[in-house]
Amino acid sequence: MWFGLLPLPWWGYILVVLGLTHVTIAAVTLYLHRHQAHRALDLHPLVAHFFRFWLWLTTGMVTAEWVAVHRKHHARCETEEDPHSPQVLGLRRVLLEGAELYRGATADPSIVAEFAHGTPDDWVERNVYRRFNFLGVTLMAVIDVALFGALGISIWAVQMLWIPFWAAGVINGVGHALGYRNFEPADASTNLVPWGAVIGGEELHNNHHAFPSSARFALRPWEFDLGWCYIRALQALGLARVKRVAPSARIQDKPEADLETVRSLVRARVHVMAFYARDVLLPTWRAERANADRGCRRLLRRARRALVRDPALVDESAQARLEQALAQSARLETVYRYKLALQQLWVRAPRSHEALLQQLRQWCAEAEATGIQTLEDFARRLRGFTVVQPAAA
Repeated sequence: MWFGLLPLPWWGYILVVLGLTHVTIAAVTLYLHRHQAHRALDLHPLVAHFFRFWLWLTTGMVTAEWVAVHRKHHARCETEEDPHSPQVLGLRRVLLEGAELYRGATADPSIVAEFAHGTPDDWVERNVYRRFNFLGVTLMAVIDVALFGALGISIWAVQMLWIPFWAAGVINGVGHALGYRNFEPADASTNLVPWGAVIGGEELHNNHHAFPSSARFALRPWEFDLGWCYIRALQALGLARVKRVAPSARIQDKPEADLETVRSLVRARVHVMAFYARDVLLPTWRAERANADRGCRRLLRRARRALVRDPALVDESAQARLEQALAQSARLETVYRYKLALQQLWVRAPRSHEALLQQLRQWCAEAEATGIQTLEDFARRLRGFTVVQPAAA
């Protein structure tokens, strides 16, 4: 058996596969996703072109096409126009046919025309990477076989399957179906695990959908984003510049909401709704469940998810269970109604911040008069809601 120019022990081949595929993961999350699609950071031209070249070798993906499909996913998330929503197409199809869905989306030139603005369009992109995208993966196969002999074919096959499985399948599929949620954006995104290492931080998908333009995906003290570690290392070497990271929320002591409160609320409303679920909805739900009879406790348990989810994500059966639960508890019905009213402040936002301020003050005044302690406390704290933008550097 021919072992190629670089014979290795069996564990050496495993390390090679993990190393090569991880460079591809880094290229996707740093270059395609955070740098190109969302403009969350700038990369030095040499770093950016290395990633572009590596992706040409290992995936054959065209930057403009990937960016366009991803931006459309955010713009049309969980609708019929979403290129890969498991809520619409089913988890099994997105998980197993993610690459096919991606290719189907890139076949539509209007997607690139609408969503790919700002992506590379230089000579090498037009005449090599885009025109001969199949040539890179062919060259990679030749290199693998030359270096590793017959096993190089298997190494190349794993490289070709790595991104279709992890990115197109797991992140686009499982990342919109299973996992935990820190925030409740109007989509079904989830964090798969709190440590984003295997896929370079992309595991923290709910955090990303809550703050798409943030270069850092880890937003809780216990979360870890390996891609952010790479960004910080590149930044220390002068090879990257972070432009935006997600703001953090703070509560100040204020007697009345002001324009700063309004600006903060509009900018970080997912923080507001996360606080509302944590401090009002769930404590009220737990108190009502503790005092309910057996049948009502079961009903409340089944309605918990719909209670905190964005109404657009609640299907008919879950909505029916929620309505049954709310009919059994006047206090729960009240705090849920105030949740919807709070969301309407930005869903139907008036033209001026001054008008929105008046609506916010009215919401707070009415919430404080409900006689529900958790809601009253939240309304008082909401007056001082503000966001702190961490330094990008």
